[in-house]
Amino acid sequence: MYKFGNYSTHSTFESNLKVLLDSLSNNTTNSGFHNTTVGEGHNRIYGQALCRGDASSTACESCVSNANLEIMKLCTAEDALIWYELCQVRYSFQDFFSNMDYTGKYPYSNSQEKLASDPALYYTYLMYLMKNISTEAAYVNSTRMFVTGQINYSMSQTIYGLVQCTRDMSDNDCYNCLNSALRDLKTCCYLREGGMVVSRTCNARYEPYRFFNGSTTSVLSFPASTGTGDQWKKGRIALVVGILGLLLLLAGSCAVYFNRRKAKQDLDRSPHALLHDLVNPVSVEMTEEGNIVSSEELPFMDLATIKAATDDFSSSNKLGQGGFGTVYKGLLSDGKEVAVKRLSRKSWQGLKENLVRLLGCGIEGDEKLLVYEFMPKKSLDIYIFDSDKRAQLDWCTCISIIDGIARGLVYLHEDSRLKIIHRDLKPSNVLLDHEMVAKISDFGMARIFCENQTFWVGRAAQELNQSLAPDLSANEMTVSSISPR
Repeated sequence: MYKFGNYSTHSTFESNLKVLLDSLSNNTTNSGFHNTTVGEGHNRIYGQALCRGDASSTACESCVSNANLEIMKLCTAEDALIWYELCQVRYSFQDFFSNMDYTGKYPYSNSQEKLASDPALYYTYLMYLMKNISTEAAYVNSTRMFVTGQINYSMSQTIYGLVQCTRDMSDNDCYNCLNSALRDLKTCCYLREGGMVVSRTCNARYEPYRFFNGSTTSVLSFPASTGTGDQWKKGRIALVVGILGLLLLLAGSCAVYFNRRKAKQDLDRSPHALLHDLVNPVSVEMTEEGNIVSSEELPFMDLATIKAATDDFSSSNKLGQGGFGTVYKGLLSDGKEVAVKRLSRKSWQGLKENLVRLLGCGIEGDEKLLVYEFMPKKSLDIYIFDSDKRAQLDWCTCISIIDGIARGLVYLHEDSRLKIIHRDLKPSNVLLDHEMVAKISDFGMARIFCENQTFWVGRAAQELNQSLAPDLSANEMTVSSISPR
C-alpha cells in the first residue's frame, strides 16, 4: 500500500511538482482560480491556486509566484498548503478537487486587533453581516464565490467583511464551510474588532476598516427598529438575553424533574428489561416475564460462570476502574480471554455505545455484568508516558493507531444508529488489541444526538498545530502540511 510522507529531492515527484507550480503561476492570473494535475500513478500531483476576489491580475500573478517559491522552500511533504493575504496555493498526492475539507486556522495577526468596547453588541452586528454575505457567496454569487460587505455599527464605526470559497465547491459545501469559519471567528476573535480564519476550502475576515479593493458588494443595515440609538440596541439585546435565560432556566428545571422521574421509574423496572434497553442495537428476545433470552448474537452468562472466569472478581485480575464500574480480566472455560465490566448498582451505562466488542452479559440480583473482548495491550497512555514502551510506537504503528481512532469516531458520528459524541477521548480511553489495533472505550461522558441535531467536534488538533507553527513573515500567513517533518 502506498504511504504518503516526504518526497525525495531529485525525484520524479519533485520534478512533477515544479511543473505543476509553474502551470499554476501561468494559468491562475486570468480567472483568479485554477486546478490542474501533473504526472501519473504514485507520482501524480493535484494542484490548486486561488487569488482573493478583489486582487488585480498583476497582484494575483505576483502572489502565486511568491507562494510557489516559498512552498518549495519550506515544504518537502507530499501534501501542503500555503496562505498569503491575496492568495493560497495547495498541492497533494491525493485528489482533493471539489471536496469540502474544513481545517480552520487563526493567523497570528488576529491577536493584534483592537478590543471591542462592547463585544456582545459588536458580535451581533458582525454575525448579521457575515451570515448574509456567506449566503450570497454560496447561493447568489456562486460563480466567483467571493463577496465583500459592510454594516454600520454606530454613527462613527463601520464593520467590513469578506468571505470566499474555492470555486470547485458546491453551493452547499461552500455555505457549510463558511458556517464553520464563522463559528471559529467567535472562538478566536469574539472580543476583538477584527479577525480572520483561513482553511483549505474557504476563508472569512472582518475588520473595522476597508481592507479590500474596489466597491463593496453588499451594504447592509441592521433590521429596522422602533427605537433609536445605541442604548436602545443594547437594551433590546439585554431583553432578548434575559428572556432566553428564563427559558433556559425553565427548560433545565423540567429536564431535572423528568430525569429524576425517569430514574425512579428505571429503578422500579425489571433489571432484565433495563438491560434489554441498553443492548437495543443488538437483536435480543425477551420472555413475557421480562427476562432476556440468551441468543447467539448476545450470549447470556450466569453469574457463576463469570465469577469462575474472574476468580470471584479477584483483585489480582482487576484491570481498572471508572465512574461506572470496575473492569476485571477473565478466562472462560474454552480458554478465551475476556474483560468483564462489573457495573455499579445504579449504573446501566456501557452497552449501546461501546465500540469494544460485546461478547455477552449477565445479571443476577444487584449484579450487572458486561463481558467484552480482551484488549491485551491495554491502553495507549501506557505507551505514550512510558519511555521504554514508547519505543514500540514506530511510525507505522502510530499511523495505524490514529487510523483506528479516526474510524471509531467516524462510526460514532456517521454510521452508528445513534449519533454519539464521546466527549472524553484521551489516551487512557483508547485500548489496543494484540496487533496494536486501536479501539475507543469508556463512554461515561458520551452524549447521544437526535437525527436532526448537528454537532461540532472541538479544535484541539488545530490548536496544537497552531501552537507548533513557526514564526511567520509579515507577508506570509501560515503553512500547513499533513506529512511528518
